[in-house]
Amino acid sequence: MPVPVTDLTSPAPATQLAKNGATPAVLGVTRSVTGRRWTWRAGSQASHADRMGMAIAQQTGLPEIVGRMLALRHISPEQVADYLRPAMGQMLPDPLTLVDMDVAAGRMARAIRNGETVGLFGDYDVDGACSTALLTTFLRTQGCTVLTHIPDRMTEGYGPNIPAIEAMQEQGASLIICLDCGTAAVDVLEHVSQRCDVIVLDHHQVQGALPRVLATVNPNRPDCPSGLRNICAAAVTFLAAGATTRLLRSEGWFGTHPDPQLKHSLDLVALATVCDVMPLTGLNRAFVIHGLNIMAQRGRTGLAALLEAAGARDPLSAFTCGFALGPRINAGGRIADSGLGLRLLLSDDAAEAQALADKLNSVNHNRQSVEAGILDRAMELAAAQREQGHAVLVLSGRDWHPGVVGIVAGRIKEKFNRPVLVGAELDDGSVKGSARSVPGQDLGGAIIAARQAGLLTSGGGHAMAAGFGLPAEGVPALHDFLDRYLASAADLPDAVDLTIDAVVNVAAADVALATDMDRLAPFGAGNDEPLIALPRVRVAYAERIGREGNTLRLTLQGEGRGPRLKALVFRANESPIAPVLEDRDAPPLHLAGWLRAESWNGRTSATFFIRDVAIA
Repeated sequence: MPVPVTDLTSPAPATQLAKNGATPAVLGVTRSVTGRRWTWRAGSQASHADRMGMAIAQQTGLPEIVGRMLALRHISPEQVADYLRPAMGQMLPDPLTLVDMDVAAGRMARAIRNGETVGLFGDYDVDGACSTALLTTFLRTQGCTVLTHIPDRMTEGYGPNIPAIEAMQEQGASLIICLDCGTAAVDVLEHVSQRCDVIVLDHHQVQGALPRVLATVNPNRPDCPSGLRNICAAAVTFLAAGATTRLLRSEGWFGTHPDPQLKHSLDLVALATVCDVMPLTGLNRAFVIHGLNIMAQRGRTGLAALLEAAGARDPLSAFTCGFALGPRINAGGRIADSGLGLRLLLSDDAAEAQALADKLNSVNHNRQSVEAGILDRAMELAAAQREQGHAVLVLSGRDWHPGVVGIVAGRIKEKFNRPVLVGAELDDGSVKGSARSVPGQDLGGAIIAARQAGLLTSGGGHAMAAGFGLPAEGVPALHDFLDRYLASAADLPDAVDLTIDAVVNVAAADVALATDMDRLAPFGAGNDEPLIALPRVRVAYAERIGREGNTLRLTLQGEGRGPRLKALVFRANESPIAPVLEDRDAPPLHLAGWLRAESWNGRTSATFFIRDVAIA
């Protein structure tokens, strides 16, 4: 049965459900230009979503389409107010629900009272940099001397190492705190803890026995009852600073010392939450909403400079964090100086911050060039492995840069819808790499299992992302192991279905609708941006813009003429949908994408960002 399209919207009404509970393909699209089927987000729950969406609209005054989208995200009428405007004070958990947090907070409070020197060892990614910057600022404002170390990806690798920590101990550090790392560094931390106290503030999966140190605060400890398994390390660090502040406040410390005003560090928590791909629900949603508000005030000199260097415009969003700020902060750790991002986040000198931001911007451009040099060959190898029927794609190359293999793995995962490992073959005969997964395939668990089976010399991470290391000759055995461990991935479709929230005519795809849908933001993992379909569209105008013509700018029009709509396609040079959109003789097209309100020079207009195309 064809789906009717009104002037406003047409989600999947319950009346269109098949008798067996399955929903028809949206607009009849069973195979788009990219080989995807378009499915309704509601699935067999369409009837419930219809009723709940209408109830939300009636009780809140929101448009019915927004009410239905909230219902599809399992938000009840009673939860809408808290969902749209979460109160940070009500959302924050008691930090002491985290195992060892009382011990960690007590020890940090003692370090503050005694004016001790504290050494911070952070990971080289955004989460590590944000965690280290947050705790550095907190401890310094309370009188501690703080030493920091971010390891070099190439020479030191991931996680704590003895020389770096001993160097901080030689400089007087009586307390070492590992941030976004340390849970798996049993031997290293037990060695260095003989000379000073060690605290771990981390969130990575636990691979075995915990290090025998003063405190390991990690919501992913099997014995941790906090229920906070989906927060990032910067969030753990924020809660640790909060617990320490509460303890000091009870002692009257802030009668003679500056209040830390921890809410001003929520910009760092938001940035890390988005860039570490944490689900943007519950507490994380509150962190990001309030953190973006803090970030928009541009009170942190380094972030303000990086926003300027990246050309980021207001309003700031999760997209700003994930695609403008995150890659630039990560770039230093990938192919240059791993400490650049931390220095930027800690800088309070405008000139210095701008120089660091410009440097990171330049390094990021270099990173993109290095990535491009690897990607084509990696894609060829991945295509061959997929044709061979592998459940997991395992790729490595002799001249591949270890700093960009994670990004390459992510691009290949998007292309082939398979778990992917990409490694760089190093001069010492080892392979170091990064892995990315797809929903439903716990790659972090697979990596840990491979390490426990003796197939890896290092490895660990999350369900969706992990790192690994092994001798080059061990790659075939690892590939065989992962194919068996994640065998169900072999049955995944080559292209994942697109999940559509609603069908909207071009005439109704306006600023008002885009603004209403934006109330569901921030969008990201766990809270997908609403994906809408435009039926029977014609392209009135198309042109290539940007560097190397890699962006396609279009003007869209419905069959009945009427208002036109601006549209964009990014990475047009490698996209199979661009030639279809540029074909002047193309028949009417169904388009899937995101409708956003964009402001420029005081004028706000709607733009449609095209994700997929199907012949109508």
